[in-house]
Amino acid sequence: MKTLQIKTAQNVNIKFTMASVGQRLLAFGADNVIKFAYLYIVYRVFNFAALEKMFNGDNWTVQAISVLVLIPVTFYSLYTEILLDGQTIGKKLLKIKVINEDGFKPSISDYIMRWFLRIVDFNLFILLAIYIFSVGMPNEDLIVVLLFIFGKMVGLLLILFTKKNQRFGDMIANTVVIYLKDEAKFSDTILVNLENEYVPTYPNVIKLSDNDVRIIKETFKNAKKFNDFKTQIKLRSKIQEVTGIVSLHKSDTEFINTVLKDYNYYTQKM
Repeated sequence: MKTLQIKTAQNVNIKFTMASVGQRLLAFGADNVIKFAYLYIVYRVFNFAALEKMFNGDNWTVQAISVLVLIPVTFYSLYTEILLDGQTIGKKLLKIKVINEDGFKPSISDYIMRWFLRIVDFNLFILLAIYIFSVGMPNEDLIVVLLFIFGKMVGLLLILFTKKNQRFGDMIANTVVIYLKDEAKFSDTILVNLENEYVPTYPNVIKLSDNDVRIIKETFKNAKKFNDFKTQIKLRSKIQEVTGIVSLHKSDTEFINTVLKDYNYYTQKM
């Protein structure tokens, strides 16, 4: 498997194992099984012919209901990745995850961009087919079939042949998909000793992920070793930006130490 080494703004090198094409395809397949299962159940429950009769042949109302039914499928990858911290259900089963190229959790705008550009990665043929039909070309049907095959493979080909296994949406959103094979070790690297009577200060630390805290801990350790106060300031600012925490401590060192302890308290003790 490919590996990706990320150098953070604080000059700390973090190595990740990239998710393979096979893992991403299996996750994609699992997600589609969930989508089709949802559609099957919904269309078994809703009798659209009966609905049309109920609304006296009002096709617009029936179509509106159909669109509403499709919303959970259309936005599936967007809301699951936001709610599950970079994972759809399929990604969770395959132990792969979306992160940004700096190693931190992507922003909501990153997830939106990544989702929106699926139209290029998997449905480019739709845009090209519309153009072909609008201008009129010989052998239109054959061309559209070929475009369908090509359009569905754009994302796959980009994942195969780009350095960071990125589809177009990943490139624009500055995201990568990693394999969490070291998930157990991951937790070990973020452990901090806590006193039995420890009382946390910042509940918002739960907005951080294990990956965020790993980077924070390694960066903080390096900054303390070399008395790099500028890096500690940057680190404190980044933590506050991601979590919305307002520091109650006079020094950055005390603040970051408390954040690490609080994260361990909420994730390990409770």
